[in-house]
Amino acid sequence: MHLDVLDLRNFYYRTQLGRVAQRAIRDQVVQFWPPAVGQTVAGFGFAVPLLRPYLAQSRRVIGLMPGPQGVMPWPAGLLNVSVLCEETAWPLSTGFVDRLVLMHGLETSEQPSAVLEEAHRVLGPGGRALFIVPNRSGLWARRDGTPFGFGRPYSVSQLEVQLKHHGFTPDRAVAALFAPPSTGRFWLRTAEFWERIGKRAPWLVGGVLMVEATKQVYAPTRGGLAAAVRRPLRVLEGVGQPVPTPCRGEQDMPAGQ
Repeated sequence: MHLDVLDLRNFYYRTQLGRVAQRAIRDQVVQFWPPAVGQTVAGFGFAVPLLRPYLAQSRRVIGLMPGPQGVMPWPAGLLNVSVLCEETAWPLSTGFVDRLVLMHGLETSEQPSAVLEEAHRVLGPGGRALFIVPNRSGLWARRDGTPFGFGRPYSVSQLEVQLKHHGFTPDRAVAALFAPPSTGRFWLRTAEFWERIGKRAPWLVGGVLMVEATKQVYAPTRGGLAAAVRRPLRVLEGVGQPVPTPCRGEQDMPAGQ
């Protein structure tokens, strides 16, 4: 079940805890994908808090928001790039997107397979997708007061299996959001410290998992005549080859001529 877009907006833009989560996840996204000139970047679910760094240089930025969630205009103060869409039919042509981010779009969907199929369809050759989901072992998935406490949490292996089943090749996976989901002043002020420590301390469990994957594209196989030439038939092996018969003029010609 999708969360309401107003609840998501209020969390990420009007609460300190939401701003902490936004900054921690967005920094990791930018570390994966530094902004580049001329790319088309899209987000599905409620991924717009992560897309602002790409507005300046990208050819196009698109925020896809599913119908059950609702849509809001984004970004504030600029031309709107957010679009209301169906989970199973995104208003993008096949192969249109270079970079795709999904957050609050997969774990809350009642049709996750259809979401992954659309994600695979819109990615172009060499395109990459980043799937951000609640970590089933983390504290954030256990607290209903944040958006990560809703929907189905994942482990890395569970998410990677599902991605492979829908034509993606997982490349790397990391955790983020190591600060606890607390509104206490101490935890909010030390959030950046916990993010730095979490990347070096395997015993700390991040609140979200981020799996980067590429679209599988199979090289076409060449058949037909080329395949037949590489594997010639052997049924005529052993049959004597015909001996050429000299023409009549050659038979009447004296030897040595």
